[in-house]
Amino acid sequence: MAANGEGRVSRRAALTAMGGAGLGAVGVVAGGVALADGSETKTGTPVSNVTTPACVLSPETTEGPYYLDYEMVRRDVTEDRPGIPMILRVTVVDTTAGCRPVKRAAVDIWHCDAGGVYSGYEGNTLPGGPPSGTPTDAPTGTPTGTPTGPPPGGGGGHADPVNDLTFLRGVQLTNGHGIAELRTIYPGWYQGRALHIHVKVHVGGKVDAEEKTYTGGHVSHTGQFFFAEELAEKVAAMEPYKNNTVTRVKLEEDGIYQRAGSGLLTIRPAHRGRIERGLIAAITVGVDPSATPAAV
Repeated sequence: MAANGEGRVSRRAALTAMGGAGLGAVGVVAGGVALADGSETKTGTPVSNVTTPACVLSPETTEGPYYLDYEMVRRDVTEDRPGIPMILRVTVVDTTAGCRPVKRAAVDIWHCDAGGVYSGYEGNTLPGGPPSGTPTDAPTGTPTGTPTGPPPGGGGGHADPVNDLTFLRGVQLTNGHGIAELRTIYPGWYQGRALHIHVKVHVGGKVDAEEKTYTGGHVSHTGQFFFAEELAEKVAAMEPYKNNTVTRVKLEEDGIYQRAGSGLLTIRPAHRGRIERGLIAAITVGVDPSATPAAV
C-alpha cells in the first residue's frame, strides 16, 4: 500500500461537517455541540439551518511525523486509553461523480490520547509555542505536561516509533452509503497544535482476513479533523483531560487549521447532553478516488 498520498488540491473549498439526527432532546450543531436544554455553542448553527455543502475536494494537510502504516482493521481503537468515549462517523464521497458515496474506501485514523501522547511514541511537542503558519506538527523538545519526553526525529518528516503500542489507530471500510464508523475517545492536545485527528483515505485495496489488515490500493486523501473551541474548553475541565498541563493551542492559533480552512467536526452528545458519557462526531470527506495527491 502506498505510504504517502498527502498533497495539494486545486480547490481548497471546505466540505462542511455534517451529522445525523438529534437524540431525544439533543440537537445537532455544526462544528459544535448542542446540549439537552436546547442551547447551542456560539460556534455552531442548528442543523436545520445548515446549507448542503458544495461538492468539492477536502483540503490536503500534512501527514505529520506520527503516521504508522499498521492499517489494522478494527472498529474500536480505544484499547486502554481513558477519556470521553466518542464515535467517529466519516462519510466519504466522490467529488468527480456528484458526491456519490465511495464504497469500501478505507478510512485510516490516528490521534493522541488525553495526555497528548501517540501510540508508538513517548511525547509530542513543538518548540516555542503555537505554530505561525508552519504546516508541520514536528516534535523536538520536552512538553511540560503529561507527555514524558520527545520522540526521536522531528521536522516535517517521519519520527521512528520507540515502542510497539497501537492505541488510537485503526481502519474501517465504508459501507454502501460511504460511511465508516470507529469507536475512539475525544483526543487531548500537545504543545504547538490544536486538537485534531489525522486521517487517510485509501481506495482500491483489500482486507487480509487472516491478518485483519488493509493492503494494496493507494491513498486518495490525507487530512485532519478539528474540534470546536467551546466544546474543547468544556472537555479540558473534565477528567482525565484536566491533568494535561500543556497550554492548549486554539484553532485560530493553529497554522494547519488556518491553511486547511475546513475539517471542523459536527459533534453531539450520545446521552442527552451529558458530554462526559459519550459523543458522536461526524464529517464528510470529499475525494477523487483515482487521485494520488502529491505530498504537502
